[in-house]
Amino acid sequence: MKHNHEAYNLVFGISIYDIFGFTSSTYRSHDSNPGRVKVSFGGVCRNIAENMARVGGNTKFISILGNDEKGKSILEHAKSMNFDMSDSLVVEGASTPTYVAILDENGEMVSAIVDINIDHHMDAAFIDSKASVIEGAEYMFFGADNPECIEYIVKKYAGKTKFVLDPVSAAKAKNIKHLLPYFHTVKPNRHEAEVLCDCEIKTIEDVRRAGAYFMEVGVENVFISLDADGVYYCNQSEEGIIKPMDVKVVNVTGAGDAFIAGIGYAYLNHMPIAEAVQFAQTMSIVTISHEETIHPHLCHNYVKQQMNELTWDMIKF
Repeated sequence: MKHNHEAYNLVFGISIYDIFGFTSSTYRSHDSNPGRVKVSFGGVCRNIAENMARVGGNTKFISILGNDEKGKSILEHAKSMNFDMSDSLVVEGASTPTYVAILDENGEMVSAIVDINIDHHMDAAFIDSKASVIEGAEYMFFGADNPECIEYIVKKYAGKTKFVLDPVSAAKAKNIKHLLPYFHTVKPNRHEAEVLCDCEIKTIEDVRRAGAYFMEVGVENVFISLDADGVYYCNQSEEGIIKPMDVKVVNVTGAGDAFIAGIGYAYLNHMPIAEAVQFAQTMSIVTISHEETIHPHLCHNYVKQQMNELTWDMIKF
């Protein structure tokens, strides 16, 4: 444990201002469609930070925003959710990363625009200006959205904190697989693990081989999501699969963000690895039980209550 005033986790990555337009009748292209518009705050890393803070994990989040109303609203929301974005880079005259999507009467996306032209401002000079924040963190969490920044950080600050990776997608995993030895923890799904390990994962024996590979390259804790088959976990002393039974699914969006946030909370509170998996999975289960990407009532007590009420299938190897 570091000897800072209060232990914290640091999340590093992009915030996105999401705008969704839903048509209320048959969608017509090249025309104005009646409907409703919903605004929310997204981005994998921003979601991780909010989830972690909601269950009581002391969380700092370094992101990049424009000095516009969208960026200001994201910062205000962070304050209300009790995670610290004060070390973020705010770029004068730039647009906060924004995603705009139009969905038809069936909820299918018919068009979208994404504006993330601001991300090139996140350079080595800015990162090094936050050296004390990075080095003071118990763990530092990344998505795989900016491989150049990730590579700079994990190499420059190796040994100063512990790095945790959510690969986000198989395509993005390919860009950071050479950095695996720098990570304390990786949390891929089955497809991302296949890319990172250069192997097919179809059976329990396959996933165990993938876990062994991660251990061989220097990763300390591995969590591989197997979707409905549960989560495989391993470190140098424990290995198993934990699966919750009879899970209700409304919307799977955000489940991975909630899981990695749960791992972050578990790390700050020194949970044994199997208990950490259960807590993190419960956060995912709470998330997918609601239409929102982050459950509006997510908090520590609610997660613990749900965790105790679930039935678990637990395999140890």
